[in-house]
Amino acid sequence: MKPLIGLVGRRKKGHQIAGMSENLHEIDIDLFMSDYGRAVQEAGGLPVLLPVDIDPSDYVGRLDGLVLTGGTDVGPERYGQASESDLFPPEAERDELELALMGLAIAGSFPVLGICRGLQIVNVHGGGTLHQDVPPHARYDVPPQAAVHPVEFAEGSVLADLYGLRREVNSLHHQTVDEVAPGYIVSARGDDGSVEGLEHESLPIVAVQWHPEMMTDRASDPIFAWLVEAAVSSNA
Repeated sequence: MKPLIGLVGRRKKGHQIAGMSENLHEIDIDLFMSDYGRAVQEAGGLPVLLPVDIDPSDYVGRLDGLVLTGGTDVGPERYGQASESDLFPPEAERDELELALMGLAIAGSFPVLGICRGLQIVNVHGGGTLHQDVPPHARYDVPPQAAVHPVEFAEGSVLADLYGLRREVNSLHHQTVDEVAPGYIVSARGDDGSVEGLEHESLPIVAVQWHPEMMTDRASDPIFAWLVEAAVSSNA
């Protein structure tokens, strides 16, 4: 049986989607970036799309793994700060869902892959904080698959086992990790010293700040294979 991998998306109103007829402007629409699901499928998993208004407890014992995807900013009140940026306003309902899903993953010891915002959720859930605006990292001036800077991996980490000690990555974020949550190690850093990878010290939780699902070598990227293999192992 292929493992079931949960994916969280975003909720918009119809009027926020180009081409929607006017009579649908007030309906809710859930958006899921296709590259995440494709990457999970290519690695041998089955993506399960999770709307933001589910009851996470209904999925206890049903999900084998979780991808925390990219998106808008995490609400700064979640880590005890006032807002310093309005570039991508927080979505409280999504924050609440993803923090709850992190709790379920930890309780059930099923693996989590955090990507971009997902890394930030992992850190905030664990008690860490964020730098709220780091403009040089927001490379919206180039295609999303463009590799724009190197990251170096900590020897002995999961990420080093997957990638070696260095690789070039894309960059589509404007927030970064500040204080690292207890129980996590920094397993990757950018050339400016910023945190590009986190791993839990004992649980199968790995998070990266870049977007491996958008890179041109996605089909051969090992991180989704790691997630699927860890999901199979946790369900054995």
